[in-house]
Amino acid sequence: MTGLRALTLAAILAATPVAAETPSAPPAAAQPVDAAATQATILKLNAYVALLNRTLRASESIARYESWVRNMKSGPTGKESIVYGLYSLYDVSGEIEKAKAAIATPPAMPELDAAMPDYIAAYEALAPIVTEADGYYERQDYKDDKMAGGKALHARLAPAAAAFTAERAKIDTLLAAEKAKADLAELAMIEQAEGRKARWHVANVMIRARQAVGLFPDENRPVVDMPAFEAAVLTYAAAVKDMDAYAAANPNSFFVFESQPRSFLGKLREFRDKLQKAKGDARKGAGRDLTWLVNDYNMMVSTSETATQFAK
Repeated sequence: MTGLRALTLAAILAATPVAAETPSAPPAAAQPVDAAATQATILKLNAYVALLNRTLRASESIARYESWVRNMKSGPTGKESIVYGLYSLYDVSGEIEKAKAAIATPPAMPELDAAMPDYIAAYEALAPIVTEADGYYERQDYKDDKMAGGKALHARLAPAAAAFTAERAKIDTLLAAEKAKADLAELAMIEQAEGRKARWHVANVMIRARQAVGLFPDENRPVVDMPAFEAAVLTYAAAVKDMDAYAAANPNSFFVFESQPRSFLGKLREFRDKLQKAKGDARKGAGRDLTWLVNDYNMMVSTSETATQFAK
């Protein structure tokens, strides 16, 4: 697919899984928020997010394998000019334990809580096969057995990978929906405690940016929903304009972060314009911008964490 590569947003968004969502309107006056309930929601989602981020390595390992095997139905032939193998996996025993504990922890999230055990089971079925295959290819055993071991491994690896990928897609979508609600509740909690000051503006900008990024194309969804994306860009633009106005009235409110949202907005608008010319189809050239956009967004995520540490 020319100029377009798969983007796994759970990793890209730095502990913030995202799926396509309808951008919400700019926030109105805050309603009373139950701070304790919001904190409980955040803690529960953090346990789930930690597991998803750590197990993303499995998705990356599968992608590496698919990059040189080419045909996942037939598997490796032994005639490949390049054999990349797979990526080794991380120890996720601690994250799995915490995610399992979170399932029964309030507040209840019925669909997400019900899907988490299936995701964990799919990962636990896949992981040992990936580890075995990683060793096989790292040792280059295929050079002496004419890929016999690779073919045998593929018969187990392919279905386990497909099952894991399906569960991953399901859990990403469900978690994104819960995370979107939690984000808005946290934003309201900040406003309730502090008003619309520096920390509120950072959180607001990041929520709106995340909504736009959640609509980015990938190999499975190369054509962007342009009305939704346009709405997301405009909502993000309003948040950036509000933050800039606050920064002008309150100098030194943001550390390093201040210029990044507007720079990202400019690039988003350029990307949107290219997509509009291509009727939303990122394969017609616009997809080449994705790497830079994602890198800039990741930088925003990173700097947003300390953006208000010196604010008065």
